[in-house]
Amino acid sequence: MQHEYILHNDEFVIINHPILTAANRGFKYGDGLFETMRMSNGKLKFAELHADRLKAGMKALKIDGSTLLDEYFFKQKTAELCKKNKLKDNVRFRLSVYRAGDGLYTPNSNKSGYVLEASALEEDNYELNKKGLIIDVFDELTKQVNSLSNYKTSNSLLYVMAGLYKKQHRLDDAFILNQNGFLCESISSNIFVVYDKKIYTPALSEGCVAGVMRNVVMSMARAHDIDVIEAQINPEILKAAEEVFITNAISGIRWVMGYGRKRYFNEVTKLLSAKLNTI
Repeated sequence: MQHEYILHNDEFVIINHPILTAANRGFKYGDGLFETMRMSNGKLKFAELHADRLKAGMKALKIDGSTLLDEYFFKQKTAELCKKNKLKDNVRFRLSVYRAGDGLYTPNSNKSGYVLEASALEEDNYELNKKGLIIDVFDELTKQVNSLSNYKTSNSLLYVMAGLYKKQHRLDDAFILNQNGFLCESISSNIFVVYDKKIYTPALSEGCVAGVMRNVVMSMARAHDIDVIEAQINPEILKAAEEVFITNAISGIRWVMGYGRKRYFNEVTKLLSAKLNTI
């Protein structure tokens, strides 16, 4: 079950029409952004971090209503939707926010609307994948670095094309490069590389999404005296790295087993994955 809400007089009101019409600016122009979140054992994980990123993204896109979409809103609305959909403790959510109103490329209003979706998850905790991922670098298109790069915008064609590349080459994931040829992110995750007992991850200035789980993992590693370095990373490091893992808010941490003929360990990855479920 889904519900659509539109900002009206500084509050969101439910709209009683089909969820998506041809006039929806998210559909027509990709004029919006989204958050994917996880509920585990009845608790919405990292709600404050998701709310903070969404607010920042809405301000960057000049979409009104960001002050209403706070941590309390996230927890309240996800709980309501779980009750209506008769979902229990472990749930995946997608909150899609778009600029409401008419207009062509130039909108006639910056009011916002949103759609909240929910689906059941089987696992009650983050589980490290038993079989390591096989990855490659997608180099047919690159990600442009700009003021919107760090947010999960509705313009996702780059990730769709990377997904098709993954499928064509029978991979588990594909790494995306930025416009300068450096590592950026994967199709739906942030990238971490373990090299010489340090963890490296692309800096936000390299154009990657400012992942919620990225933030959590970096803080967790530093709390356990593991050096984490945000940097510009040449993809050549994948040939020399000791470990590679990727992170997102739904799956937590997943380890990469192979890149070409290169094979990786997962000792640091296992440590962090175990610690993640204690937060």
